[in-house]
Amino acid sequence: MSSSPNDLWLIWILRSLAVMAGAIALLIIVFLILESLPVLNHVGLTRFFTDSSWNPTAGLYNLLPMLWGTLLAMVGSVLIATPIGIISAVFCQFYAPLTVARLYRRLIELLAGIPSVVYGFWGLVVLVPLIGRIHPPGASLLAGIAILTVMILPTIALVADASLAKVPNSYLQGAAALGLSRWATIRRVVFPAAKSGLFTGLILEIGRAIGETMAILMVCGNVVQTPKSLFDPIRTLTANIALEMAYATADHRSALFVSGLVLMGLIVLLVAVAEVISHGKIFQLPRPALRD
Repeated sequence: MSSSPNDLWLIWILRSLAVMAGAIALLIIVFLILESLPVLNHVGLTRFFTDSSWNPTAGLYNLLPMLWGTLLAMVGSVLIATPIGIISAVFCQFYAPLTVARLYRRLIELLAGIPSVVYGFWGLVVLVPLIGRIHPPGASLLAGIAILTVMILPTIALVADASLAKVPNSYLQGAAALGLSRWATIRRVVFPAAKSGLFTGLILEIGRAIGETMAILMVCGNVVQTPKSLFDPIRTLTANIALEMAYATADHRSALFVSGLVLMGLIVLLVAVAEVISHGKIFQLPRPALRD
């Protein structure tokens, strides 16, 4: 089957855009590496994980406390937001009246459009004092998890809702013909059919949680330490870059680019794991052999 001239033009445009996107990502990585090289040549890579603290003016470059803060805030928010978002999508698709489901989607879309600085300001004025009454100082890992949960919830909720809506109606009719209950249909038919979209939503929300800066900077206390409880203040890698880049010079500035390189590494690792899982290369149970 031959392609029309319009189809060929479209194919070449799409290929060019794909090449441009890949080239931009590679240029960003190359830029981060080049900006990181001065401090890496002076102090090496291992000191970013073995120094006693983060104090670039004194020649100390330990990123581990901020890396732990970033990962803990991300994991905590994802563990809370993911089930809530998926359950809300199930409610909209299979349980809620049409009017209620439509209103709920509009509210979730509104949450997705709120700027992060507004979330941060709300967290600083309302959430931090509330946590401070329970356990001072209030600005803490718990506040970061709570604010990130609210921020990433629209991502997983909207993607899950779209994924569940794309499940073919014939699947639902077949389940009904077999006499499956509504929940059994959702659990045994809908979730397996929509797992690719649900997993995409999970990856997107993790990426946003890792990269969030302003709201986290405003509610987490910005203390460079490894938290021992949910009420300890933390500083994330993104917040550290935002706080110090304006006045950093020489090796200090280069060390902040190492922070960016670590964040880029986390994202690349996340995408690689997602690619492996999506192709079924791990978590795939062997099929039992049939017996005669």
